[in-house]
Amino acid sequence: MGSVFMWRNVLKLPAFARRSLNRAFNKHLFATNVTISLTLSGLGDFLQQQHNIVIQKQKTWDVVRTRQLTCTGVTVGALCHHWYNLLDRKYPGRTLKVVIKKLLVDQLIFSPVCITVFFISFGLFKCGDWDDFFHDLEHRGLRLYTAEWFVWPPAQLINFYWLPTKYRVLYDNAISLVFDIYTSHVCYDMEIKKEEEDNDNGNSKIER
Repeated sequence: MGSVFMWRNVLKLPAFARRSLNRAFNKHLFATNVTISLTLSGLGDFLQQQHNIVIQKQKTWDVVRTRQLTCTGVTVGALCHHWYNLLDRKYPGRTLKVVIKKLLVDQLIFSPVCITVFFISFGLFKCGDWDDFFHDLEHRGLRLYTAEWFVWPPAQLINFYWLPTKYRVLYDNAISLVFDIYTSHVCYDMEIKKEEEDNDNGNSKIER
């Protein structure tokens, strides 16, 4: 009991911080969720690019790319905010049966929708066309969806069983930071691969 009391005192926030957090996660929850999502989406890409620079895969930080992926955080964050509210209204409670239902609905229905919305946003912010969108969805989207099955079911088990609705997007994005790094890697890696294939095709045409 003494150790619990000590940690509560250590983690106790000043009054103004508690008031700010209370407003953020109650009165301004939508804005908070979108802000968290866009911030961590951009951070994930920034970290991935720094890794690329260290291993000499690229020379400098591509600010435009980070801005594009940051903007996708707005649409995905807004979508997740409304989705978790809807899901908790549809399946209230924290029993194992309810949590499993939420996991399945989230992974089988929402996850493909979320990935699709991400690539629509990604294409819009890149000023791409529908051919780019369908190529991204087919090649990169499937890769991301496969990876999600290893990350989100165990992560969402904690989310749905222990956390209240208002903290779901915060938790989601904390886990997503690592996944956002991977998402940035997938988008970057596939883009390089596609460019190399295009160059190879161009060279073969020249040779003919």
